[in-house]
Amino acid sequence: MAYQTINKIFQKNESDLTSAEAHGLASGMLCIEKDMESGSWLAQLLEDDISLLDEDKTILVGVFEQTRKLLSGADDGFRYDLFLPGDDEPITAQLEAIRSWCEGFLFGIGHSGSDSKWPGETGEIIKDIVEFTKLDSEVDEDMDQEEIDELEGALIEIQEYLRVAVMTIRDQFIEESNTQTH
Repeated sequence: MAYQTINKIFQKNESDLTSAEAHGLASGMLCIEKDMESGSWLAQLLEDDISLLDEDKTILVGVFEQTRKLLSGADDGFRYDLFLPGDDEPITAQLEAIRSWCEGFLFGIGHSGSDSKWPGETGEIIKDIVEFTKLDSEVDEDMDQEEIDELEGALIEIQEYLRVAVMTIRDQFIEESNTQTH
């Protein structure tokens, strides 16, 4: 599903959310509770008085279920990726999307698991993600090509870090869940 298609659903429902933030929220919720219902996610996304068109609801639920599938690692855990605008979008939009994704993710894990004791490396990873919410999306107009290339490289590194961080958090919660049930 195209990033812009999801953004348009939010815009026509007068929501300030972005596709990135919604995906971050879904990822966070599903890391903590893999059996989370899509309805819980939708309730967090939109105001109670907003009724989605069936087609829009189907698209959003599809994003949630695709995120669940990729996080489950059933196919291949390395297929999970952040839902962000493409590389052809302005760098400011990409930076803003990463920041929004991180905010959504933090809200998702906070909503799903308010326990202050995080398993394994989760606490440190969360601190890193909090720092990413502070990214400055303003780009100096006077940047030369080398500086732009460095910034684009840093964006790729941040995205890869976040992708691995999500999988690590998910694995640590699965491991903790398995430990508690045995």
